[in-house]
Amino acid sequence: MSMADRDGLIWFNGEMVDWREAKVHVLTHTLHYGMGVFEGVRAYQTTLNGENVPAIFRLKEHTERLLNSAKIMRMKIPYTQAELEQAQIQSVVQNNLDSAYLRPMCFYGSEGMGLRADNLQTHTIVAAWEWGSYLGAENMEKGIRIKTSSFTRHHVNVSMCKAKANGHYINSMLALQEALADGYDEALLLDVDGFVAEGSGENIFVIKDGVIYTPELTSALNGITRHTVISLAADLGYTVREKRITRDEVYIADEAFF
Repeated sequence: MSMADRDGLIWFNGEMVDWREAKVHVLTHTLHYGMGVFEGVRAYQTTLNGENVPAIFRLKEHTERLLNSAKIMRMKIPYTQAELEQAQIQSVVQNNLDSAYLRPMCFYGSEGMGLRADNLQTHTIVAAWEWGSYLGAENMEKGIRIKTSSFTRHHVNVSMCKAKANGHYINSMLALQEALADGYDEALLLDVDGFVAEGSGENIFVIKDGVIYTPELTSALNGITRHTVISLAADLGYTVREKRITRDEVYIADEAFF
């Protein structure tokens, strides 16, 4: 099914509009230059007072990161954090979703062309739809095969690595397409110094002798799921260490997971 041809509603610049009518012009600035910020948020079915209801996973933190990404990219979002959080809640409720993937995104409009962006309007959308496990249910059961990518993760002075920005994901797409073409399920990217950074769209953890390791946050995104894993592991009594990890440490790890 086409992402554009679905039933439902999308929050678009403060209003809920029909899914098929949530459109922009082909000369929309972000479509040409990739300057935009977004989040990938999950809502899970849970139980409250005996009723099944959706709960959005770490809504506050995801929304804060969206706003911080916009600040890093010098984009002015015309909505408060509370308004953006409410938009995400509305998107789940009004689409009658028990579990969902949410995509809040801020992008520049078609007010102008060229590299200058300070004269452009920032538009904001939130879409929500059912989307299963990112790596697929079967892969979650049997595990995946990973290729160390020939592509290098962004240098911190080439791109703003703490921003979840649209254009950054060209690097991820190249790495993933290479891995898939070579018969693998996912890519592992190294930083400019040859140390492990992250997967194409996930932070990585490795386990050795009962200790959980994860790369330091330099060229890797400061993942909210990453933070949750670290917190839960500590609560369960595991030792978690952030350090520079070499690719051979991954090869000889007892376990590894995204």
